[in-house]
Amino acid sequence: MDTGTVDAGVWKSAPGKGRKTPKGRQVSDTAITEVQLLLGDRPRERHLLIEFLHLIQDRYGHLSLAHMAALAEELRLSQTEVYEVATFYAHFDVVHEDETPPPALTIRVCDSLACELAGADALNEALQDGLDPAEVRVLRAPCMGRCDTAPVLEIGHNHIDYATNDKVDAAIAAGDTHPHITDYQQLDAYRADGGYVQLESLRRDGDWEAVQELVSQSGLRGLGGAGFPSGKKWGFVRAAEGPRYLAVNGDEGEPGTFKDRYYLERTPHLFLEGMLIAAWAVEADICFIYMRDEYPVVLEILRQEIASLEAAGLITPGYIDLRRGAGAYICGEESAMIESIEGKRGLPRHRPPYVAQVGIFDRPTLVHNIETLHWIARVCREGPEILSSVEKNGRRGLRSFSVSGRVANPGVHLLPAGSTITDIIEAAGGMADGHQFKAYQPGGPSSGILPASLSDVPLDFDTLQPHGSFIGSAAVVVLSDQDRVRDAALNMLRFFEDESCGQCTPCRTGCSKAVQLMQQDVWDQTLLTDLCDVMQDASICGLGQAAPNPIRLTMKHFPDEIS
Repeated sequence: MDTGTVDAGVWKSAPGKGRKTPKGRQVSDTAITEVQLLLGDRPRERHLLIEFLHLIQDRYGHLSLAHMAALAEELRLSQTEVYEVATFYAHFDVVHEDETPPPALTIRVCDSLACELAGADALNEALQDGLDPAEVRVLRAPCMGRCDTAPVLEIGHNHIDYATNDKVDAAIAAGDTHPHITDYQQLDAYRADGGYVQLESLRRDGDWEAVQELVSQSGLRGLGGAGFPSGKKWGFVRAAEGPRYLAVNGDEGEPGTFKDRYYLERTPHLFLEGMLIAAWAVEADICFIYMRDEYPVVLEILRQEIASLEAAGLITPGYIDLRRGAGAYICGEESAMIESIEGKRGLPRHRPPYVAQVGIFDRPTLVHNIETLHWIARVCREGPEILSSVEKNGRRGLRSFSVSGRVANPGVHLLPAGSTITDIIEAAGGMADGHQFKAYQPGGPSSGILPASLSDVPLDFDTLQPHGSFIGSAAVVVLSDQDRVRDAALNMLRFFEDESCGQCTPCRTGCSKAVQLMQQDVWDQTLLTDLCDVMQDASICGLGQAAPNPIRLTMKHFPDEIS
C-alpha cells in the first residue's frame, strides 16, 4: 500500500461545489445591524441574554427568528440555546417566518384565585368578545401581585385595578399603556430621616458578627417562605473563598402575595439599605436584584434610586445589578433564579451543593427575600426589640400578611406572628358584606386550603405543619359560603400546571393529570392520593413537592364537595 497516496474519492472537491455558507439559519445583515444598535456598547456576555431578549421584545413587540439568530451571533451562542431560553419565559413572543406577529397592544387578565373570585373570568370573556383581535391581544396571565385590587389586568405595562370594560376602553383611547410611578420616599427624604447612617457607620468600623448577632436576637427568619434564620446564612457564605455575591429574590410570584411590591412602592430604600448591610456582612462583590417583570413600577423606581445611590457615592456604578424576570414563577425558587440571572432557563438545580457554596457563576451566594432585607435595615436602626418584643400565642415577631378574597379591606396588614385567621380577618375589616367565613389559604397555593374550623391556629412558622400546611409567604386568601373549595383548589393546580418548568416528570405530568382528575364531578380520591404521593416524594423542587397540598386538604376537610 502506498501511504503517500490520498483517496481522491474522499478529498476531492469539484469546482463550484464547495459550501459558501455555514449550515443552519443564516444571519441577515439587517437583523445583525438592528440587534447591534439595540445592544449599543453593552458587553456581549452570555449572562445578559435575557436582558437582551427584553430589549428586542420591547422594541419590536416580538422576537423574530432573524433577530434571535443575530443575537446568538453577537453573544457567540448557538441559535438553539437562544431559542430555548426565549421560549421558556412567558413574556417573550417568539414568531416564526410563517407566523403573524402579535398586535401592538396586549392585555393580560390576571386569573389568580383572588381575581377569579372578583369576576376575572367574565371580564376576560367580555374583552375577548368586545375587542378586535387584530388590534388587541387578550391573554390570561398568572398572579400580578395586586390581589388587593382584584380583578386586575395589565394593558401594555399599565395595571388597571378593579378592572372593568369601561376602564379598558378609556385606557386604549388615551393610549395609557405605560406604568404609573407611585409617590414613594426618594433618597434625599430617606437620608433626612436617618437613612444610610447605619450602613456608613458599619462600613467604617463595624463588626459583621455583631450585626449577625443582632439579627439573630430579633428572631428574623427568611420571609420568602423557607423560614431559615436570616443571620445564620451570613456565616456560611462569608466562610467560603471569594468572590462572593448577593442575590435578592424579588420574583414574588406566589399567587396572593403582594407584600414586597407594597413596600418597594413606598419605602424602597429600607430594602436597599438592608441589602447593602447584608452585602457588607458577607463582603459581596456584586448585588443582583432579580425583580419580576410583572412589577414595571417597582423596576422603574429601583432603576431611579440605584442611579441616585451611585450619584451620591454610596455605591460604585455597577455594584447593584438589576435584573428583569420574564414571567416564570419557578424563578422564585432560589436555584432557578440563579440560573435565570446567568441568562439560562430557570430550571431548579439539584442540591447539594447549596447556593451558599455554589451559586451565581459557581461562586458563594447569599440569597435573601425583599421583606427580609427590609427588616434587616429596621433591626440595625431600631434594635432587635422591634421584632423580638412582640409576642402573641407564644410566637415572637411581626408578619406582613397579604390579605385578599372575601374580606372588607384587602391589603397588607402588619400583625404579630402568632395571629390567627380570625385576627387577620378582623384587621381586614371583617368579612365582605353578605359573606360568611368558610375557608382560607394561609400562605399561597402551595399551603393548600384550611377550613374555618381551624381558625384558632397561629399563622407562623412551624405552627401549620401539623395540619398539612405552612405559612409560606403569608399570602392569605379568604373564601366564603358563596365559594366552592374544589374550584379554588382547581385554580391552584391549573396555576402549577402552567408554571411547572417541565424538568421533572412527577411535577410536569403530575400537575397536568391532577387538573384532569379534579375536573370530574366525583374525584377519584385513591388515584389522586397516589398521584400526590409520587409528586411529593419525587419532584426536584418545592413546586412539585407542595403542589398536592390543595388536593390533600380539600379531600380531608371538604369531602362533601368532591363525592
